[in-house]
Amino acid sequence: MRLEAANNLKSTEFFTAKSNEKLFVEMPVEIFRQWREFIYEKTGIFFQDNKKYLLASRLMRRLLHLKLNSYEDYLNFVKKTPQGRYELRYLYDVITINETFFFRNQAQLDALVLKVIPEIISVKKELNQKKIRIWSAAVSSGEEAYSIAMMINDLISNKYPEYEFEILGTDISHTALEAAVRGIYSEYSVRNVPVQFLKRYFRKTDNYFEISPIIKAMVDFRFLNLYEDLSMIGVNNIDVIFCANVLIYFDQNSKIKVINNLYRSLNKNGYLFIGYSESLHGISKAFRLISFPKTIGYKKE
Repeated sequence: MRLEAANNLKSTEFFTAKSNEKLFVEMPVEIFRQWREFIYEKTGIFFQDNKKYLLASRLMRRLLHLKLNSYEDYLNFVKKTPQGRYELRYLYDVITINETFFFRNQAQLDALVLKVIPEIISVKKELNQKKIRIWSAAVSSGEEAYSIAMMINDLISNKYPEYEFEILGTDISHTALEAAVRGIYSEYSVRNVPVQFLKRYFRKTDNYFEISPIIKAMVDFRFLNLYEDLSMIGVNNIDVIFCANVLIYFDQNSKIKVINNLYRSLNKNGYLFIGYSESLHGISKAFRLISFPKTIGYKKE
């Protein structure tokens, strides 16, 4: 496809009048603003002005699939037609980035099994509680949740056999969640998996690696929009939340809203882990910053 500048066009045509040649046409500024507002209302994700081309290129996949003529037509389709509600799942797929791999943040996983879980268990003993709930809040295709499951199965379960561990993985992308449930990964995705885990918990088929049924059974995957208050009400009594590389897609108000939702989902003395490049500075004072070797966490007190 070749790039066509068309800011002066009223509609964003994808086919020339003289041929069937497909064109990429730049999104008009006003339509970009309307799309940005709609996506923000639905997800809290904010596309800044310099992301107009990125948003246009992603939305174009759905325009071509639906054989619509313009970005404006697609917006009207999503907002005003009965099919629009079902189209949201595909919209969320194209506007989100689902790039991850196993054991992406080893320091956080070490903190989980060496410090956080033992501390939480000591609190639960006093309360006579036997269940620990861990949530990967932007699980993508499942690598983080399965990494947590492997660490718990290998290093924790035998030490605390009387405790039940529930691992929840949620995402806004249905396509990513379907991949997580399948549990089949490329060599690139498993490149950081410790050798002993790779042998024990994966079955290699051609150039792909399938996660073992034991680890699959430890994780419950669900669709969830972190920005939607009604959906978030149903996620509670969580002891540890991993929510890495999510805040970077939100503006300040959205960050505050999402972090407040996560805070409410956590039990007292629960922990939140976010991405290396992210911080709660200026977003929330409700957590206490806790230092671990090579990483940090946020504790609800």
